[in-house]
Amino acid sequence: MKHPLASPRAGAPGPQSALATLLATATLALSALMPLGAQAQQPAATPAATPAVTLRWAAQNDILTLDPHSQNHSTTSAILMHAYEGLVRYDADRKIEPALATKWTYISPTQVRFELRRNVRFHDGTPFTADDVIFSFNRIRQPQGTMGIYVTGIAEIRKIDSHTVDFMMAAPNPLLLRNIVDFRLMSKAWAEKNKSTDVQNYKAKEENYASRNVMGTGPYMITGWVPDQRVTMKVNPNWWDKSTSNITDVVYTPIKSDPTRVAALIAGDVDLLTDLPTQDVARLRQDSKLKVVDGPEVRTIFLALDQHSNELKYSDVKGKNPFKDKRVREALSIVVDREAIKRTIMRGLSIPAALMVPPGVEGWSAELDTVSRPDVDRAKKLMAEAGYPNGFEFQLNCSNNRYVNDEEVCQALLPMWAKIGMKVRLVAEPFAQHSVRFQNFDTSAYMLGWGVATFDAQYTLQSIVRTRTTGADGNFNFARVSDPQLDQLVDAMKTEMDATKRMAMMREALKRTRDEHLLLPLHHQMRPWAMKPGVTTLHRSDDRPEARFTSVR
Repeated sequence: MKHPLASPRAGAPGPQSALATLLATATLALSALMPLGAQAQQPAATPAATPAVTLRWAAQNDILTLDPHSQNHSTTSAILMHAYEGLVRYDADRKIEPALATKWTYISPTQVRFELRRNVRFHDGTPFTADDVIFSFNRIRQPQGTMGIYVTGIAEIRKIDSHTVDFMMAAPNPLLLRNIVDFRLMSKAWAEKNKSTDVQNYKAKEENYASRNVMGTGPYMITGWVPDQRVTMKVNPNWWDKSTSNITDVVYTPIKSDPTRVAALIAGDVDLLTDLPTQDVARLRQDSKLKVVDGPEVRTIFLALDQHSNELKYSDVKGKNPFKDKRVREALSIVVDREAIKRTIMRGLSIPAALMVPPGVEGWSAELDTVSRPDVDRAKKLMAEAGYPNGFEFQLNCSNNRYVNDEEVCQALLPMWAKIGMKVRLVAEPFAQHSVRFQNFDTSAYMLGWGVATFDAQYTLQSIVRTRTTGADGNFNFARVSDPQLDQLVDAMKTEMDATKRMAMMREALKRTRDEHLLLPLHHQMRPWAMKPGVTTLHRSDDRPEARFTSVR
């Protein structure tokens, strides 16, 4: 559904007043919303003596689902982490700390015992136990979801008693704790009661009860989701931990339109904006009624080319696939003027990329991540050698509401590629439709942005470069890249406990991905956030604000 504020009708209220009405309605509706599912059994929310404080947060795109094991999508995870928790989490300094587990002990290099936190209850009052951990493990591994990467290498979870589980690994796992931060735990009883034991099959456009309803243990209860309009949350008064936040309610509003989003912030209709249009950042910095918090984002924007199909879809080349030829992939990459994109489209808020991981991620190297100047002559020579001296036609699929200036970046590529004869049809659409398309392999080339949730290069290499399997390997490799040498490196780094050796493996794999042009990185995003002066929050390089670290005065 199109955002109702993107194109106001003639005679309708302008963007600022329309958004104010929407947000006011959403805020007032919080107390009147019917609780979701078993949440009807929740105890009364905040005590009467506690004043209600609402955080009104806006960004560009909507979530995809409320199923915590369905879609590995940053905005979806950023919302769901308020309600669903893992055994461990990141603290304010981005260090691993206990969450639903209080302690972990290595019984052996391949067996880790987790002692679960006692007296934790789901939002409906059901006790959290080992059965919920085992149920969630079996659920997240179902192949129709894309979250299995977070339990990679875990062969089995064994129940020792009601509050103790052993993780049995196939081999030593250097990333176990970082991976399971995003292994979200779900109520077994609730899922069974509501026929949601199976993960939502998003790419088949199927839904279940968990697609629209939530049952976690976290600091906030998600009370409603109106697609393309809002997500609402209310504080969990029975959360097991203590929060320094004063926020009792959260209203998240996806606003695709750049001008409408900025107008809402300036008018005071939202408190926090985490998707700043690059052309407005300088102006917002100078506004005395606002403050801008700067920081990089551990996200790389890249292009994926179908390297699997025997005949390239949406192309005038018949009977073969030119993207299987390294020379063609290299030609497409070396005519892209990444510095020009940074200067003109990103307004300086990007880092031109040669590697598939950004600064701040283990494995990144400034020496390897060096972008060369465009070389049209060499690109023409490569195309001629590959048998396409006049170029060919293909289709580029992009989102138009997910990444910073995503459609504009894609549009900028077309005249660059035209210099070597490429005739490219651009299809730009909302991410919800875009993601279904590439997950169904219905593209010849597509744009994607990849954030590194674990802050480690293995996560990127294993998810989007390694050959696809029925498990977690290559689970987001929808270009179906396949390189045996790279696979060997990825498989070795997954079990290498020597940090020096493992770093060398990651860098070799990143370099091979770069030199073989298996994917075409464009840039690493920068991510300034803007907010009212009374808002205090932690800037997160994974672009996930947390209400528990936020307050509004």
